[in-house]
Amino acid sequence: MRVRTTLVGVTALLVSVALAAPAVAAAGTHPQGGHAGTRKAIEAAVAAGVPGATVTAKDARGTWSATAGVGDLRTGEPRSTADRYRVGSITKTFVATVLLQLEAEGRLSLDDTVDRWLPGVVHGHGHDGRHITVRQLLNHTSGIANYTEDADFARDYFTEAGFARHRYETVGPRQLVAVAMRHEPSFAPGTSWRYSNTNFVVAGMVIEKVTGHSYTTEIERRILGPLHLRATSLPGTKVTVPRPSSRAYSKFTDPNGPTYDVTALNPSFASAAGEMISDSADLDRFYSALLRGKLLPPEQLKEMKTTVEAKGIPDARYGLGLMDTRLTCGVHVWGHDGGIHGSASAAVTTADGRHSLALNFNGDWSGDADAVIEKEFC
Repeated sequence: MRVRTTLVGVTALLVSVALAAPAVAAAGTHPQGGHAGTRKAIEAAVAAGVPGATVTAKDARGTWSATAGVGDLRTGEPRSTADRYRVGSITKTFVATVLLQLEAEGRLSLDDTVDRWLPGVVHGHGHDGRHITVRQLLNHTSGIANYTEDADFARDYFTEAGFARHRYETVGPRQLVAVAMRHEPSFAPGTSWRYSNTNFVVAGMVIEKVTGHSYTTEIERRILGPLHLRATSLPGTKVTVPRPSSRAYSKFTDPNGPTYDVTALNPSFASAAGEMISDSADLDRFYSALLRGKLLPPEQLKEMKTTVEAKGIPDARYGLGLMDTRLTCGVHVWGHDGGIHGSASAAVTTADGRHSLALNFNGDWSGDADAVIEKEFC
């Protein structure tokens, strides 16, 4: 049930974390009693080498938070339950939600082709936006190559030397798509499944074309404002993380090598695939509201939860920017994970939105998010 839905490419060693699916057990049920198992799981992650962890769960009994380890290796300052952190690919659920809202308003159809909105953008080496739909972008059945797996891109952003040179550079979404267009598609549209960050870069561009506003503006107006997600932001090209926050650490391609502080970076290379910053309480509130139907009409929420096989990932299926995974005890949770330099996160909730969990490790080479989620829900 482990899946790499991190922003990073296959050459990087950032942690991939477990995702989730529909509830088959009552929300808020803890066979082991309380959140003791969850606390032990984050402590085990720190003991295994991740610098620090922060986690917040919300269920019928209220909100519970815990931390383990440190937020700053230099000073020894502990992590905070209020820490803001880069959430990587969790951004994708926000982007998909906006597109489904636009569908509900009759401003686009999920079956529109990419070329209907972005003529000529997805083209080259066998890619053809005339035959790829918006729906296929959101459920990763487009076949579009993943720009973060490009060897040159990976060298520039996921090695210590490359990151040192490029960490503050601004990269536009068209540049990112152009990187993907250097490669052949993974498969013909609609014939298989493969996770590709390029899909959501294109999805963000579709939002801008349809609305006349950036995807960041639409997420802020449609989601962050109404849900009062005050710790959540889309930094654009801003290189810092708002406080309170911890430092973020990477070992790049050598898990036994030196530890680097990668907190400051220009997240434009992540774009709509993974630029967001949030905290655990906000992520719990977002996924709970989403699954409880507070952000989408029933028809669009049903579409979002219509899944396809996530090939190669046992017990997991992928919807529209949302993943459904069955845990070992049979409980299903819905959510997404996210990895970006120095940060590995996961946010999940039961199908009724009544039991949610969000967590973050401030190191990208260690930490078992699967175990944390299993202990909370099983």
